[in-house]
Amino acid sequence: MVKAVFLDRDGVINANLERNGKQVAPTNLAEFRIFPGVGEAARRLKDAGFLLVIVTNQPDVANGITPRATMEAMHDQIRGQMPIDDIMICFHVDADQCACRKPKPGLLLDAAARYGIDLHASYIVGDRWRDILAGQAAGCRTILVDHHGIAQERPSTPDHTVTSLSEAATFILQRKAAL
Repeated sequence: MVKAVFLDRDGVINANLERNGKQVAPTNLAEFRIFPGVGEAARRLKDAGFLLVIVTNQPDVANGITPRATMEAMHDQIRGQMPIDDIMICFHVDADQCACRKPKPGLLLDAAARYGIDLHASYIVGDRWRDILAGQAAGCRTILVDHHGIAQERPSTPDHTVTSLSEAATFILQRKAAL
């Protein structure tokens, strides 16, 4: 079976923005900034044999805040810098009660079915509790990216905490080498 690293998008691959005291996703290309080092981190994971799948909640597309073409242009920029195998997106809001919106594990379960992923040998790297809960529900190892000790509600404890995708990649690769 395949081992994967699931990556949240906003806050892991690219920077969030602060609006009204909250961390939010960029809504246009001018706001979209990919973090330094994510391409190299992703290549190290890919070279080690991991499938790389972005799993992202993007309700701003359905809400009309971010045009779908803009989101797709953002994803094209990511694909230009990172060896991503797939990008799986939930466009719903919490009220939709869908199975794919994190913290539910639907995106991870769909990817596992599509690619034959061994979820128990896989990781999710995210910057919010929703990512950690989705990973736990799917049976993945969980890594929280906490860039600046940003206080947020944490109803769940991740397996490991880091400050960047690069640090997460190093941790994953060290664990793989130790097995």
